[in-house]
Amino acid sequence: MPVPAAEPPRKVLPRGRQLVAVVLAAGVVAAALKPVTRNPYIELLGETLFVGFMLLFAFTAAGAWRQRLVPGWAVQVAAIAVAAVVAPLVVQLFTFGGDFAAFAGSRPHVRGYVLVTVVAAIVGTLFAVAAWRGERTRAQELQFALERETLQRQAADARLALLTAQIQPHFLLNTLANVQELVESGSPRAAPVFRSLIEYLRACMPRLQQADATLGDEEKLVRAYLDVMHMRMPDRLACAIDIPPELRSLRFPPMALLTLVENAVRHGIDPALEGGRIEVGAARAGQTVHLWVADTGVGLPAQAPEGQGLANLKARLRVFFGEAARVELSEQAPSGVRADIRVPWTATP
Repeated sequence: MPVPAAEPPRKVLPRGRQLVAVVLAAGVVAAALKPVTRNPYIELLGETLFVGFMLLFAFTAAGAWRQRLVPGWAVQVAAIAVAAVVAPLVVQLFTFGGDFAAFAGSRPHVRGYVLVTVVAAIVGTLFAVAAWRGERTRAQELQFALERETLQRQAADARLALLTAQIQPHFLLNTLANVQELVESGSPRAAPVFRSLIEYLRACMPRLQQADATLGDEEKLVRAYLDVMHMRMPDRLACAIDIPPELRSLRFPPMALLTLVENAVRHGIDPALEGGRIEVGAARAGQTVHLWVADTGVGLPAQAPEGQGLANLKARLRVFFGEAARVELSEQAPSGVRADIRVPWTATP
């Protein structure tokens, strides 16, 4: 059973924007209280700044406190109320040198304390409401972004699965058609090729639907397919495969490279009287992986339309790797076709 990811720790320290808001609010409140208390503005500003910072710290710390018995907003309201009572009292006691009796006997200071406490509670509550609304809006935006990303990923997965399902019958029918030709022609190689095909399908069919298929898996499919084709025409087909070990962890759509190899056999080597050679390779250049399938067959026919397999391959690579994926066909000298694939390097750890 997978272990749920740990919740990231909540920040206890206030954010920069909140600190700026407290400073601005303290300046406004100090200016509003000056006509009532007749205290110097700088003294009122210092007191309101201290009270404002205490309210902000209490609100932030209460929001970071993890507990399940009381709703988070209720804890923050209680923290604001306590800070609104305690912070102005600390300022007054500091003014009287810690003498509570002297403070209690000064009616103007008691009246000022009550006034500051009420204003602090009101302003703190308004600040909390604004913060809650902002957090709720950000949470909704993050939730919408997560849902949109999930839907996009599911759509891409569904499209890739559809394209894979379309190409599998195409591949199997072509391979079975090759076996049928041997059987109808009475070739003694028909039975060995058919047995090799059965073994190939038994080994490779589970890999065709792998969600985490890699280039290493694709290399095994290509080798198995070429083994079958070599048994069918041992004197007309030569092949070489060179996939560096460090590239085998690259996530790669099943049968993507195999599609090019099959095209090389069917449209390049088969029609050639003397057959030919197929080379399959891969190399990494920075953050790009270059793969190729080259044959020495008959080459590209003039104005040949793009086949279903190649169009399917381009679509699957775009779904799998994004728009950075490229597939290019070019003629080789003196004969043959070269197919080049370029995709981003995204090796699994």
